[in-house]
Amino acid sequence: MRDLRDYKVASGGDPGQSNPASPFNIITKSLRLDDFTADQIDELYGQHTQATGQEFTKDAVDRAFELTQGQPWLVNALAHEITIEMEVNGTITTAQVDEAKERLIRARATHLDALVARLHEPRVKRVIEPIVAGMSPGMDDAYDDTFDDDASYVYDLGLIRDTTNLEIANPIYREVLLRVLGNRTERLVRADPHSFVMPDGRFDLPRLLEEFVVFWREHGEVLIQQEGYHEAACQIILMAFLHRLVNGGGQLDREYAAGTKRLDVLVRWPYTGPEGERQVQREAMELKVWRASENDPKPDGLAQLDRYLDRLTLTTGVLVIFDRRPEAPPWKERGGFEQATTPSGRQVTLLRV
Repeated sequence: MRDLRDYKVASGGDPGQSNPASPFNIITKSLRLDDFTADQIDELYGQHTQATGQEFTKDAVDRAFELTQGQPWLVNALAHEITIEMEVNGTITTAQVDEAKERLIRARATHLDALVARLHEPRVKRVIEPIVAGMSPGMDDAYDDTFDDDASYVYDLGLIRDTTNLEIANPIYREVLLRVLGNRTERLVRADPHSFVMPDGRFDLPRLLEEFVVFWREHGEVLIQQEGYHEAACQIILMAFLHRLVNGGGQLDREYAAGTKRLDVLVRWPYTGPEGERQVQREAMELKVWRASENDPKPDGLAQLDRYLDRLTLTTGVLVIFDRRPEAPPWKERGGFEQATTPSGRQVTLLRV
């Protein structure tokens, strides 16, 4: 997590000079342990099976790779959480991998806590903020001179997948980042999560959006000003609101990357069907921001939501457009709902806030 270049900076030196803050001139670049492949995870977990007889299902191994993308500490931490902390007996399943992931995040395990501490470092923020906001990194000369080095630094930390296509390294980190950045917002949410569960056990997403409008009108302006990740403030605030009200009984899947100009969200809510069968309600949302000197993002948003719904095989969804223009309506007047049609003919809900 920290190499000699960091100590050089901390002691007031220039990290670009060849004489590091050490009597031993041993470092010219950071070395990083490569991520495991899916086959290597299978082999590693297979060693546990050989030693103990306890097996991981193939789906569980695949899920571990999906969540970690082979990040070595996470691969081991998930298995340790399941076998030691959760004391699972018998075959290890996908559900137990998901539970272990939640436990690691809630406990802010050492490695995750160390990453969180980095988020507000200026050079880390310069790389992570446009990813969360879906923006392209700035292209001015001052930005270009140091951005490549900052991206390499954040890659060395393991936070991004590579330095070319800026994307968070794995789903666990994607979730940790937004949870941590949204802590301030979550503390302000007073609604009771249980009140959004309908009599049939399904989640009342339309009512949640109505409650968010009330929350946004009351707190949005102040929260945006307080948010250190100013360009990504809207996305962070809505994600925190959703997490506070959904995560007790359901799950949120989030997809975002630099240059996409959007953040995709999938709410997964398990419930019991009328015949006693287990079902999962899925609700898709697309988040867009209308910035100064830009055209209304509604057409692009509807097309992007269409593609997202195609991928999820869903028939409807929600497009949320945040208005960050100077000429946006007064805060107390924001929050209009309307029905819209995607290019393929899907009927979706459009919320402007």
